[in-house]
Amino acid sequence: MLLYLTVIIISIIITAGTKILLAPTFSAELAIGAFLSVTIGAVAAIAIDGLSALIIRRLTPTRWYSPDKRLFTVSKTERDFYNRLKIKAWKDLVPELGGFTSFHKDKLEEVSDTEYLGRFIMEANYGMVIHLANALLGFLVAFIPLCHSPSVWIPVFIVNFILSLLPIAILRYTCYTLTRLYRRSLKKAVAI
Repeated sequence: MLLYLTVIIISIIITAGTKILLAPTFSAELAIGAFLSVTIGAVAAIAIDGLSALIIRRLTPTRWYSPDKRLFTVSKTERDFYNRLKIKAWKDLVPELGGFTSFHKDKLEEVSDTEYLGRFIMEANYGMVIHLANALLGFLVAFIPLCHSPSVWIPVFIVNFILSLLPIAILRYTCYTLTRLYRRSLKKAVAI
């Protein structure tokens, strides 16, 4: 969480600072307005992310996110791509907000329980869709009062987009192994 907060604060400072530096004249009012508009944009992006997550969780059927959906399948090639990105080295720096759904995805608790693995994959699939929606809906900041200037909403959108893509990569990386464990567990259950 600290990484995200740091990135957001630095982004606010850089965006507001750039807005101030590019202004024809400097004034305290301009500086306050720049920091206020960018901060409101960042808070609005976080609120939009939370609202889209709530809507997706409440209004979409659970069956859409089941472990057997091909839409969420991760290939070995994609998994290798994440390995080249050295995702293992930085994935723990990205906050995992599973506490909001009472299912934490930061640690695999049971590797042979079919029901648990299925729920883990389903929660990861929800997470992928939610973060993708968050990445794409960040442009809505442009419609927030004080944030409609492109010098405010475009940087906020870009930072929100990048911060939303990181969890998608982590979830997809994790789902490759989870799906293999899940299928193995299903085979064992059928064999018994």
